[in-house]
Amino acid sequence: MKLIVNIPAYNEEDIIGKTITRIKKSFNADFYKNQEGKIIKEKLIQVINDGSRDNTVKEAKKAGADIVISHETNRRLGAVFGTSVGSALKNKADLMINIDADGQFNPDDIPKLLKPILTGKSDMVIANRFGNIKATDIPWIKNFLNQFAAKVISFFLDYKIEDLTCGFRAHSKETLLRLNLTSNFTYTQETIIDAIVKNLKLKWVPVQVTYFADRESRIVKSVWKFIGNGFKIILKAIRDARPLKFFGVPAFSFILISLIGYGWFLFNYLQDFKISPFLNYVIFSSLFLILGIQLLIFALIADMIKSNRKITEELSYQHKKSKYYNL
Repeated sequence: MKLIVNIPAYNEEDIIGKTITRIKKSFNADFYKNQEGKIIKEKLIQVINDGSRDNTVKEAKKAGADIVISHETNRRLGAVFGTSVGSALKNKADLMINIDADGQFNPDDIPKLLKPILTGKSDMVIANRFGNIKATDIPWIKNFLNQFAAKVISFFLDYKIEDLTCGFRAHSKETLLRLNLTSNFTYTQETIIDAIVKNLKLKWVPVQVTYFADRESRIVKSVWKFIGNGFKIILKAIRDARPLKFFGVPAFSFILISLIGYGWFLFNYLQDFKISPFLNYVIFSSLFLILGIQLLIFALIADMIKSNRKITEELSYQHKKSKYYNL
């Protein structure tokens, strides 16, 4: 089997070399010699340079990165992940680990993420920063937003999500072939939703994470902009994943409100058979009924689109299998 450890990097010249060295050192663990990891015969380190303006590429090559791919401009994390997956498939990887360049994750935890995949229990394994091992110095806003969004998506997908935005994760070959990404901003939320919808097996593994107080985020330039972009990604993903629930729940809610309004009007009308004092109830109820019917139509149309998309994605999956693995 072939393992590719992928590192997305943007202006990381000060730390990328140390991170690569730590990853190479982690390959000497007993996991790869006498445990489940012994079937991994080839281990490569891949760096995707996202338009860095410093010496990130030079330092990565100097430290011994096996694959270095550069974007001419900064295309953001979602595009980087797309490039990462494409390169992993092109190099016929059986497993891909994604880990940050800044050293906040410990490469010695990589076997924890690989083991559930190698034993056939999972297709994608995500590091959990909020389990029994608490992240050190995590900003409270990240903690709150992550857990809030995880609960919302868990409700819509009926699937317990423990950490929605952690980028430290392991992917099987099947996962790499199945995932499809549409956002350039980030990939963390969208790929989890996509994997759940495609019935891939997900698992969260607690790991120790250390946040650096003086480190400037490469993604979160503005908290409000991050919230806005994240909200749009999640909203679109849920809309496409569960269209009947996304449109159907508000549709039936509006229809129920309209029926209550009509019922209240009828109750009052039957008291003295006068319409004018209660005409507002009719207008109010009619507006909600129209909105409910419109949303119900949207739900049915979106569900048909989802069915067509499933066929398209299956064709894409078969094409990638044939192209990269001759299957």
